[in-house]
Amino acid sequence: MLEIDGSMGEGGGSILRLSLALAAVDNQPVKVQNIRANRSKPGLSSQHLKAVEALQKLTDGETEGAEMRSKEVTFRPRTLEGRKIKVDIGTAGSTTLILQALMPPAALANGQVSAEITGGTDNPFAPPIDYLMNVTLPVLRKLGYRGEVELLKRGHYPQGGGKIRAEIKPVEKFQPLNLTEAGEIDLVSGISHCVKLPGHIAKRQAEAAGKELEEAGYDPDIEVEYYKKSEDPHLSPGTGIVLWAKTENGAILGSSSLGEKGKPAEEVGGEAAKELIEQIETGRAFDRYLTDQIIPYLAMAEGKSEISSAELTSHALTNVELVRKILDTKVEVSGARGGTGRIEVEDS
Repeated sequence: MLEIDGSMGEGGGSILRLSLALAAVDNQPVKVQNIRANRSKPGLSSQHLKAVEALQKLTDGETEGAEMRSKEVTFRPRTLEGRKIKVDIGTAGSTTLILQALMPPAALANGQVSAEITGGTDNPFAPPIDYLMNVTLPVLRKLGYRGEVELLKRGHYPQGGGKIRAEIKPVEKFQPLNLTEAGEIDLVSGISHCVKLPGHIAKRQAEAAGKELEEAGYDPDIEVEYYKKSEDPHLSPGTGIVLWAKTENGAILGSSSLGEKGKPAEEVGGEAAKELIEQIETGRAFDRYLTDQIIPYLAMAEGKSEISSAELTSHALTNVELVRKILDTKVEVSGARGGTGRIEVEDS
């Protein structure tokens, strides 16, 4: 049985999620120890426990230690069959992180996997749903991924209550991806939203982001989403913006920012725009977030892939170590943590 030290690298919940997801891909048992050892509240929270349970359902597998605050989980996957999965996190925990755990093995199931997940859709330290739909999935399709995600309702802290639905069809094999030069920017788009709040907040976010981008020489098209007070179905107030830039070579770079109490809308929009501009100016084809998300799929692809990253984060470097260990994949990294770099991945 493979044993993974959950305190390695960045030491967060992503080690647990990806370890179990890759174990399901490779149909091998795995034990993850020292779960979230580097966090202020170590062990499984509700969000992490729900990810374990979702993977257990997907694989008809067995688990040991799957309980709140547990620091060790053993997972034995069995089969990957098409099925319907419903997950209610019960908090504002991230729906996209649950889906992130399901997506790699679901693509290898023998039939369509349908997942409906309730919780948070726009969370700190997690990909916003608009980023997943407009950056992650379009790039994954270049490798042959066949998945669609629908936002049914937004969920913000503290009550959550958001809902997403994913439909993932089987993939016979993943194609390698070679994308190292972003090239010229073709278009810049985005979505600025607010719920349970006055619509002018979403508009001001979009205007502030647009101003920054225009000054940098881009012509952005940012959608504004808000609701009339009488028609707003959401549980908690919240606001955020996601931006993305598509390039001539097929790269998509993204950024995001969330509102919070006391943070002006102009700061939210400007923050996301500055981050996007910063990543565009590196000339690299992958932003700091998509780099770590794409690594498992490059490891699952047949042949050799090479990508360039605007920033090699601790998450990305940890994911490199996990695919090396669990899938026995050859990965070469050039560049240091926190800087730009390249990643070469070749199936064994």
